[in-house]
Amino acid sequence: MNAKKRRNARASGDEEGGPFGKPLFNDPSVRALSRVGVVDVGSNSVRMVVFDGAARSPAYFYNEKIMCGLGKGLAETGRLNPSGKERALAALKRFALLADGMGAAPLTVVATAATREAADGPEFQAQVLRETGLKLWVIDGDEEARLSAQGVLLGWPEAKGIVCDIGGNSMELARLGDGKVGKRVSTQVGPFRLQQIDGGKGKRRAAIEAALAEAQAVLNSTGERFYLVGGSWRVIARLDMERRGYPLTVLHEYRMQTQSLLETLDWLDKSDLSQLRSKTGTSEARMELVPLACEVLREVVRVFKPAELDVSAYGIREGLLYEQMPQRLRARDPLIEAARSAEQTSARLPGSGKKLYEFLLPLFEGATPERIRLIKAACLLHDTTWRAHPDYRAEVCFDNATRANLGGLDHPGRVFLGLSLLHRYKNSRAGSRLEPLFKLLSDEEIRAAEVLGKAMRFGAMLAGGDPAKAGQLRWTPEKRELELVLTPHGQGLFGEVARARFASLASSLKGEAAVTTVNDADD
Repeated sequence: MNAKKRRNARASGDEEGGPFGKPLFNDPSVRALSRVGVVDVGSNSVRMVVFDGAARSPAYFYNEKIMCGLGKGLAETGRLNPSGKERALAALKRFALLADGMGAAPLTVVATAATREAADGPEFQAQVLRETGLKLWVIDGDEEARLSAQGVLLGWPEAKGIVCDIGGNSMELARLGDGKVGKRVSTQVGPFRLQQIDGGKGKRRAAIEAALAEAQAVLNSTGERFYLVGGSWRVIARLDMERRGYPLTVLHEYRMQTQSLLETLDWLDKSDLSQLRSKTGTSEARMELVPLACEVLREVVRVFKPAELDVSAYGIREGLLYEQMPQRLRARDPLIEAARSAEQTSARLPGSGKKLYEFLLPLFEGATPERIRLIKAACLLHDTTWRAHPDYRAEVCFDNATRANLGGLDHPGRVFLGLSLLHRYKNSRAGSRLEPLFKLLSDEEIRAAEVLGKAMRFGAMLAGGDPAKAGQLRWTPEKRELELVLTPHGQGLFGEVARARFASLASSLKGEAAVTTVNDADD
């Protein structure tokens, strides 16, 4: 079925319920309790991801990748790599069995450039169905670009710019804006395809230039943000971190400025990639493609002149999950949804985070919407690591925030959230092994994270799950006065430790602490 017919079928709902079969769940309340498994059969790798529920920010219950090289040599032979077919088939058999055992069947399985372009692609589809029972949905470049862009939207609801997804045999580009996927282009500049071009670097560059010129004629992009999807881009980003001595190695939402990236590409030209491979834990099969991916990325920068390049760990697999979501679920904030889910499963008193947030809100009048959402997330997470050993609880909090697979959270946001949670359990951060990460924040952001952490540290002392029963906070910036108005109930709770934490909070605000009381009869 061609792309136009497929889109029409999807719109009318007459293609077995959608482009990838019948939707797994129609009821969001059911979907949130079920596991969803997807498989991406790419030109280079075959990967299965099982999402633990289809909530707005799902957990990665299982994630396995096999570097099969299915599309290696395709440009020369027109057929799938024989050894790659064997490895891919073995991987799919394993994945089908695993999914059944995990309760994640049926798997949604899509195949991209290699399978759709190979002469023996239909034969491979039939073999997969016959030997594994898996229906292999072979998608065209337009659909591949759309799904990759939807994956970016899963993590970046407000994403605006160009998604650039590189695979083994092709590279897809799509425009994003206003929560929608716009124009898309599929180009044949994947590293496997470039390997087959005779004539050296000059010939390859000419081929890349021609392909990107056609893409630019459609997208007309200059100075926009680029969202980089795909294993080769992630390796380059990880190497960029290595060159810069960047302290946080989470790739999702890692941001690169064009001049710095070009310096990294020059550095890689002169470096021993085998040494870098061992330092960064990159597979040999993936590192083999890096020099060719660097050539493509250099031309992407030259042709499109992106304002910055942001790495997305989300792509086609997350796009498949996004496909299943109703609009009301897509519209939710992935960070807040993830924090709320963590609270429901891990906190001692689920629901107390919202009450703590409301109690502390007078401290943060005038805060930006972005800061407010971080405060909300911190309050929801403030009691989720209570099982950790007390000596390490603060660092566990920090690690959970900075290293978790969270969407809608950039690197400074991760460190801000982690630092506020560290101060939830620890007064001082001095001498912490985490200090190198603090340089991702400004002095003002560090102070604000400390204030938030100490506010949560104090608020958690009052009235169990609802500190409002104990009293009310009033902050007057002009007078630098922090007032706690205690109810009769709160007076009994305001013990020695609570007093010390209240004083510490006032000090972090550079204010004076004041305590007043109110009787039950007072209004």
